[in-house]
Amino acid sequence: MGVIERNNVHVRGSADRTMVFAHGFGCDQNMWRFVEPAFEGEFRTVLFDHVGAGASDLKAYDKTKYSTLEGYADDVVEIGGELGLKDAVFVGHSVSSMIGVLAAQKAPGMFGKLVLVGPSARYIDDGDYVGGFSEQQIEELLQFLEANHMGWSAQMAPAIMGNPDRPELGEELTNSFCRTDPDIAKAFARVTFKSDNRGDLAGVEIPTLILQCSEDIIASKEVGEFVHRGIPDSEIIILEATGHCPNLSAPDEVIAAMRTFV
Repeated sequence: MGVIERNNVHVRGSADRTMVFAHGFGCDQNMWRFVEPAFEGEFRTVLFDHVGAGASDLKAYDKTKYSTLEGYADDVVEIGGELGLKDAVFVGHSVSSMIGVLAAQKAPGMFGKLVLVGPSARYIDDGDYVGGFSEQQIEELLQFLEANHMGWSAQMAPAIMGNPDRPELGEELTNSFCRTDPDIAKAFARVTFKSDNRGDLAGVEIPTLILQCSEDIIASKEVGEFVHRGIPDSEIIILEATGHCPNLSAPDEVIAAMRTFV
């Protein structure tokens, strides 16, 4: 099976410039359905599912390859190579922000700009670094997921989404989490929440925009500001949106912020 089929890649439009959208943990490319269409006229847009998510080829999942974010970044580079990407815009949500940071350094010239939505370089506190969670909290979260995937999804998804006044958003994220293969979800969660990409930020040499929600229990403002300080000459926009998924909860604000940059 080729890269395009493996990652369920969809390409729309025929503009000279390309914009690639990458989804976060427990999600798939459908999470971009309110944002991507706004850029179809100016860009060739690329949507895909990480292996193990959405309609990707589950048989392609390899525990060793995907035991680090490097494996997912390698897939992004393969997709870019297959599509002949040059100077493209990479838009990554949540954990895909760091996957994009890695991919951009693996393939210089493939991406000309990065848009990082709700990024975190490390979720676990470390000395003076505030990631938002203690080591014990992350371990308990992962143990809960490993013991009860459905229960974890039902409890965590609405909290991650935020916006309790719009319960349909939490329900959508819950359903998305529940559709994910449990074993792959457990492994990807451990990779996501245990990763430390602080040392990779300084190596980003292309213009980068960070979109930070005003309230986000997964990636706080302090976390977003750390990523901003770590990436040379990056820009940060604090959105009025709350929760961890503004691409669903506040797509118009995300689109407007992206337009000022791309």
